[in-house]
Amino acid sequence: MTSSILSSLMGGVLIGTSALLLLWLSGRIAGVSGIVGGIMTAPPSDRAWRLAFLVGLALGGAALLLVAPDTLPDQLPAPWPVIVLGGLLVGYGARGANGCTSGHGVCGLGRRSPRSLVAVVVFMTTGVLTALFLRPLLIGAAS
Repeated sequence: MTSSILSSLMGGVLIGTSALLLLWLSGRIAGVSGIVGGIMTAPPSDRAWRLAFLVGLALGGAALLLVAPDTLPDQLPAPWPVIVLGGLLVGYGARGANGCTSGHGVCGLGRRSPRSLVAVVVFMTTGVLTALFLRPLLIGAAS
């Protein structure tokens, strides 16, 4: 239990520090949906940092797999189609909300943005309701 709390705390500190450094050093918000969404639409001079950010996310996951593979699940929590559909719905919702949990939750709340506070309350409420009602239906149907 204590190691789980410590790991979570360290992860939060790393995410917060990374978002803060990106803001301080470049004036950019670490909102993943905006970074991904801007790769194709941003001017060419604005694409390199976006790609570097996304490669860093992937490399962080790969590093975790190498350093602490036991922290990752042995099996997926749901079938691939459900995971892909969930990812698409999250991406669609994030674009509709003009930001994602990283942009609003980590960066927006840290900047005391009222708009981000509303977005995070909606994200969390929707996530809780989805987990309570839809997840058992989708996972049960796949078993």
